[in-house]
Formats: sequence, structure tokens, C-alpha cells
Amino acid sequence: MFHKEGQKIILIAFFLCSVIALIAHFYVGAEWLRVGIQLLAFGALVMVLQFFRNPSRVAPKTFDEILAPADGKVVAIEEVEETEYFKAPRIQVSIFMSPVNVHVTRYPASGQVVYSKYHPGKYLVAWNPKSSTENERTTVVINTPKFGKVGYRQIAGAVARRIVNYAEVGESVQQGEDAGFIKFGSRLDLLLPLDCQVTVKLNQSVVGARTCVATLAQKDDG
Repeated sequence: MFHKEGQKIILIAFFLCSVIALIAHFYVGAEWLRVGIQLLAFGALVMVLQFFRNPSRVAPKTFDEILAPADGKVVAIEEVEETEYFKAPRIQVSIFMSPVNVHVTRYPASGQVVYSKYHPGKYLVAWNPKSSTENERTTVVINTPKFGKVGYRQIAGAVARRIVNYAEVGESVQQGEDAGFIKFGSRLDLLLPLDCQVTVKLNQSVVGARTCVATLAQKDDG
């Protein structure tokens, strides 16, 4: 299954790779070179197909957990001063998506979208800390039943130049559902309340709509 954002690119890639393979078949005399060109064309097509894959995932839709909004690796867990919407300290969990990861953005929690804004910007490498505030990005905030307001930020990287965001202010969204897409390498920041308990570690690989990133902090009854 492939994401709808990749349909046009997949068709173009299929056409170009087919043309290259046919040209090589009819006009390249050396067999080793002809086969090599055809294999390269096929390999390029496979790369495009794997980038836009969209595996079907059904999230548990629990109000007690924040799920990973994307596939990738946790590259930062830190307290930051969020200045765009919350204007207060938040726990930021950053997930880096390499070109081989699934690049679908999924809603980390169920609730109502209260903020959704796109910002043009630079294209620093996604693991650069400044990318969170200087790169092209989209910020979304969801008002959830138990965690309060939870934010996430789609961030374009040095290669990614196209952020797709489906979240609209006022709509109710469900945990794990398709929230957008970032094309060709990127980063996603979760902005969590300070009183939640982060359940992932640095350099841990996470799976969108599957891996629990944070839970409600345990209260001390004593």
C-alpha cells in the first residue's frame, strides 16, 4: 500500500525508469552496460516505492498513552522553552526519519485540533537542534482528554522540501490516523506536558501508531 502523496511521483518514476530501461535495451550494445543501466533504473524505482509505502496500522486508541507519530529514531529527549504556542516549558521528544523510514505522520493522541500552522524556513540537516525553530515546519496542537494539550512539529530536513499537513483547527482526530506526510528525510518533534512520563530512550527505534512514547505520570499517594 502506498501513500496518496506519492502517487504522482511513483507514476513519473515508473515512466522514467521504463524509458531508461527500453533505451538501454535497444541502444546499448555492451550487455554488461545494458544490464547495469536497467538494474540501476529498477533500483531507483524500488527506492521511490519503499519511501512512499504506507503500512496499515490500527492504533489501540487509548487516552492513557501518547504514541509515536512517525517511524524513526529518538534523537533528543529534553525540556525546552516552547515559544510558538505554549510559551512555557515542555518535554520535547525528537524523532529522526531517515530516507528508508516510513514517512507518514500519524496523530499521537485523540482529541480536538486547536492549533495548526505552517512556517516557511531553512533546510538545515534534521538532526541539527536549530532545525526545530529555523527549518520549514508545521506545528499542530491537540487538546486531549487526559494529557491536556499535546503538540507535534513536522520539520523538513536538508533533503525534504515538502511537508503535507492534514490537521485543521476544530476537527476531532483519532490516535494513529493519517495526519500528513514529509517527503524525503525529516524530523518530528513531540511537545509534551512536563508532568507526563516519557517511556522511550535516546537512540531507540520507534514505530508510528505502535510505540508508546509517554504515559501519565504516576502520582505518589503517600
